[in-house]
Amino acid sequence: MRIFVAACLIFVLLPSVVTLHAQSGHPGQAPLDVLSRVTKVKGLTFVATQAPTDAYCRDKHGFPCYSPQEIQNAYGLTSILDAGYTGKGQTIIIIDSYGSPTIAQDLHTFDVDYGLPDPPSFTVLAPLGTVPFDLTSIDQISWAFETTLDVEWAHAMAPGANIVLLTSPVSQTEGVQGMPEFLSLERYALKFQLGKIISQSWGATENTLFTSAGQQVFEDFERFYQDAAQQNVTVLASAGDSGSANLESDATTYYPFPTVNFPASSPFVTAVGGTSLYADTSGNYQSETVWNNPFGAGGGGVSQRFSEPLYQKLLLNSVQKTLLNHRGVPDVAYNADPATGILVYASFLPGAVGYHLVGGTSEGSPQWAGIIADANQLAGHPLGFLNLKLYSLSALVGQSQFFHDITDGNNGFAGVSGYGATAGWDLASGWGTPNLGKLVGELAHQ
Repeated sequence: MRIFVAACLIFVLLPSVVTLHAQSGHPGQAPLDVLSRVTKVKGLTFVATQAPTDAYCRDKHGFPCYSPQEIQNAYGLTSILDAGYTGKGQTIIIIDSYGSPTIAQDLHTFDVDYGLPDPPSFTVLAPLGTVPFDLTSIDQISWAFETTLDVEWAHAMAPGANIVLLTSPVSQTEGVQGMPEFLSLERYALKFQLGKIISQSWGATENTLFTSAGQQVFEDFERFYQDAAQQNVTVLASAGDSGSANLESDATTYYPFPTVNFPASSPFVTAVGGTSLYADTSGNYQSETVWNNPFGAGGGGVSQRFSEPLYQKLLLNSVQKTLLNHRGVPDVAYNADPATGILVYASFLPGAVGYHLVGGTSEGSPQWAGIIADANQLAGHPLGFLNLKLYSLSALVGQSQFFHDITDGNNGFAGVSGYGATAGWDLASGWGTPNLGKLVGELAHQ
């Protein structure tokens, strides 16, 4: 769970609720004392063989820890899965640095404890090579948690889909570092036709790429995303975990004005923002707000790099006055608040084996990837580039049929002014979170 600029993974240990990673200055950088705090909790009782129930979390700790079944129910996916559309025959591609040395067995434990089947196949590929896992490296530990989240929760939404994890031996941080390697992995996936869905829970502040090297990153990725769209590959990205505030190249200082993250800002990528989901212990949906608390906030805003894509021209005049002919982010949203979090099982860290409560928009991208795998199966073909479909459905047919419209909250963070949620599409939550009982079928039959 390397939480970079595009996706801060925030996690705590249960049942003692020791915060291991709250949002530090740089979402892609865990606090320097994380490891020492991890080693100090060895005496705690960890839930190693069975996930704690949501009811337990609420009773003992005062916050929910949603199970896969609760999230499925809250967003309307249960009926789709019950009808047999579980992503069968589809493959989800996940891109991360380093990976996790225990991801295969951790996924199996997660599946057993939550009553999920193992995926038909789970493959880890490292075409650029690997580096040994270093338990003293905060960077690698963070990425291992990101990997765990991405794999376990993509699978939770599409239990019948195959998963391919592509890992880089280089860490992606702020600016261009690690971006060319990630692009190489995605090109590899496209060249060898590994799958039709790519999830990216990472990124960099757009402005850190306003250099000659960064310009090349923009151009190379955009060519790839256009190629992916032509080959009917869906590409998703997390919008970020510090609202409208994002970090400069020093990974410490926030830009004093609103910014967005790339690749979420690419017009050829579906960007996933963050909410706080309120549901009961059966997963019955109650309400949602824009995620914004001391842990972080859902990313969103106006691109300074990309002009407004044609599909956003469908948005209201009031929105156009804010966009000023530039790309707006996010397109959609999903639960991301660690205070309304989900659980991952990880065993790579001695003394901290068990279930960890996590949050961040890095949970939204892989779960949307699972959702699209289900929709692809139902459609009988890959949906490919999503945004044209999402915007035409919501703007021309009716948002309320397919999304929970988020109208409460804003994503201003760290003293940087943000954007408020409003009726309809907005820069804090996009179209909102999915009502999948209706959305999946409509996407599949377009």
